[in-house]
Order: sequence, then C-alpha cells, then structure tokens
Amino acid sequence: MHIDILTLFPEMFYGVMESSILKKAADKDQFSYQLVDFRHYSTQKHKKVDDYPYGGGAGMVLTPQPVFDAVEAVKKERTSRPRVVLMCPQGEPYTQKKAEELAQEEHLIFICGHYEGYDERIREHLVTDEISIGDYVLTGGELGAMVVVDSVVRLLPEALGNEASAKQDSFSTGLLEHPHYTRPADFRGMKAPEVLLSGNHANIEAWRRKESLRRTAERRPDLLENQPLDTTDKEILQELKNDEK
Repeated sequence: MHIDILTLFPEMFYGVMESSILKKAADKDQFSYQLVDFRHYSTQKHKKVDDYPYGGGAGMVLTPQPVFDAVEAVKKERTSRPRVVLMCPQGEPYTQKKAEELAQEEHLIFICGHYEGYDERIREHLVTDEISIGDYVLTGGELGAMVVVDSVVRLLPEALGNEASAKQDSFSTGLLEHPHYTRPADFRGMKAPEVLLSGNHANIEAWRRKESLRRTAERRPDLLENQPLDTTDKEILQELKNDEK
C-alpha cells in the first residue's frame, strides 16, 4: 500500500509516522507514504491556497486549483487507481468496517483541509470518500487523517507481528473486546479469573465470548442491534439481564 497525505502542515505527521507500528510497518516495506504540501502547487504569486467565500460569510475557503493539481500529480506516480479521502465533519462516521475496507486498497490519498472548508468542486469532482472521525470540530483534517492511517496500516498483513491481534480488537468482531489479564495472577489481592489459568482453551474462549457480550451490553448496547447472534449468545445476554434484576 502507498499513502499520499495532502496537507499544509506536513510537520504535524513526523512524530506519528516515525513511531511505533507505523514506523515498523514502513521500515518493513509493508506500506510507503508521502507527505505532500499542496501549497507548493498553488499558481498564486504568494502561494495562496484560500480565498473568501462567494456570498460572504466567516472564514476562508480552500481554493480548488492547488488541491486538484496536487492530487493529479500524485496519481501520475502510481498505476493503481486510488481512493481519494476527504477528511471533513460532513463525511460518513468512521468505523472499523471502513478501516477494513480501506486496508484492501493499493493507493490511498488523504486531503487534509484547514480554514472554514473546501470549495465544493473538490468534494464533487475529486474525492471518492468523505470521512469524519466524530461529531466535533478540529482545526484541520490532519489529526483525523492520522487516526485513519493508523487504523488502516495496523490491519495490513504482519503489521502487528500477530495477525490475530487485529482480529480480536474491539469492533473487529462487532463487539467490544473482552477483559485482559497478565502476570502476576494475584496482584495485591486482586486475582485474575481462574478460568484463564486453567489451560482449558474451550472454557477460556467461552469466558471471553461471554465477557465480550457483557461489556458490549453494558457500554455499547447499540452495537448489539445489528450483530448476528447465535442461540448461545442470546442465552448469555438473557442470563446477564436476569442477573441485573
């Protein structure tokens, strides 16, 4: 996978892209990336990339020319057809399912806006996806792009070193992840569940499934609405409800 990130502040990405899983994945050539300052593509004398909105209003709007030219330039560097992702509060809410979808692509281009917004022609004629990481306002799209890139790259083969890790994460199964424990088994009188020390893998998996269902029901019951549940899952949820009475 190759990722191009169009931003006016490429320096914001240095710490994130050069640390932890992202750095290891890049070092192992599991993905490559390029930070593109689209200000360099401006044809304005002073490399201006924004202007006042037609009709008046507060704030400045990113003009189409630098963004179009930057996207067209990075497209020419690759043979695969890219997904062009616009980070914006009007985009679809970001989910693990979307991360898994994007992780299948060979080339991703992220556009990080700033100021009041984008010229609508960018949205209508350039991008394939619009993504929002939440119902709140950030100064720009950079932080959102970092979140999406991290969640996508960790799904690439061998990025985590253990492929099962990503599959067991919260939301990957549609449920929240079960609790974890490690040594010591008894820490200041707080003990790890006996079943996890038993060595009985069938019982351990059953406990983890039950606790995953319990945690989801308590913290994110909305996730259960569209979750395919088998008879055992339904019995567990009913049991948990009965215990609350």
